[in-house]
Amino acid sequence: MKFSIGGSLKLAFRPWVEGLENIPAEGPAILASNHLSFSDSFFLPAVLDRKVTFIAKAEYFTSPGLKGRLTAAFFKGVGQLPVDRSGARGAGEAAIKSGIEVIERGELFGIYPEGTRSPDGRLYRGKPGGLARVALATGAPVIPVAMIDTEKIQPPGKVIPKLMRPGIRIGKPLDFSRYHGMDGDRFILRSVTDEVMYEIMKLSGQEYVDIYATAAKRHIADAEKAKAAGRAAKAERDPSGA
Repeated sequence: MKFSIGGSLKLAFRPWVEGLENIPAEGPAILASNHLSFSDSFFLPAVLDRKVTFIAKAEYFTSPGLKGRLTAAFFKGVGQLPVDRSGARGAGEAAIKSGIEVIERGELFGIYPEGTRSPDGRLYRGKPGGLARVALATGAPVIPVAMIDTEKIQPPGKVIPKLMRPGIRIGKPLDFSRYHGMDGDRFILRSVTDEVMYEIMKLSGQEYVDIYATAAKRHIADAEKAKAAGRAAKAERDPSGA
């Protein structure tokens, strides 16, 4: 199923790729990517000859009805693993455990260090948990990846994608073996994560914002609520709209 989906995506969108030679022909590696769109987890596997496993929220695999079953089949077909995100710490531990298992099988593990999609196309601070802990626990190389223009193809809330060419830049592998076994040191975890985010920034050309994307989303949501409240108050004061 991966090959049929990947072939269809490549035929329809014709993604361009730089740095494919940086993906090892065999053996484990961690692909750490920026996250612009829901479709990122499909375009990257589509251009690779090897299977890459991403983590996906469990709701994608358990939704009821025909649409739910089709969605679950699609995610399984492209190699995504369900993770229950009902508890923040539990979700993180489950993702780390799954990532280590993928690496121990000698496969490619894909992860988004930002933890969620960028709300505005900028690159946000990487979370120091999953990426760094999997890398330091396993010794696997980390390969930075930059998705280009995927947010223009399918912005949040849009169901039907726009036909245009996205891009993918794959950087050289980063070796963190010097920190192997130090996955309990929060300063090391932060250092590793920041180094990876710096490489992603260079590949993507994105503006970097030194806050978490989840915080940025809260700020944006609060601003929208404030605007809506202001409009409602104005309408109440002047029902005529004059």
